[in-house]
Amino acid sequence: MKLEPTAVKPSVARLKRARGQIDAVIRMLEAGEDCEAAVTQLAAAAKAIDRAGYSIIATGLKQCYREEGPDGLDAERMEKLFLALS
Repeated sequence: MKLEPTAVKPSVARLKRARGQIDAVIRMLEAGEDCEAAVTQLAAAAKAIDRAGYSIIATGLKQCYREEGPDGLDAERMEKLFLALS
């Protein structure tokens, strides 16, 4: 299933923010900065990536349900997507 770019725009923004946080962590580590600050930024990036993933799955579920009805949902495939994020 292909998602509409406008439907996933918030997820794209969240992923770009996470990319910035990861770049900041790399700079911090290369500069020998405080470990605690680097780990805090890394945790924030990980959470942003997780949220983006769940948001993308939710958007796909809504779109699939809208286009194909409840019988069009492949529960096994959706379960695999959710578990891939855990």
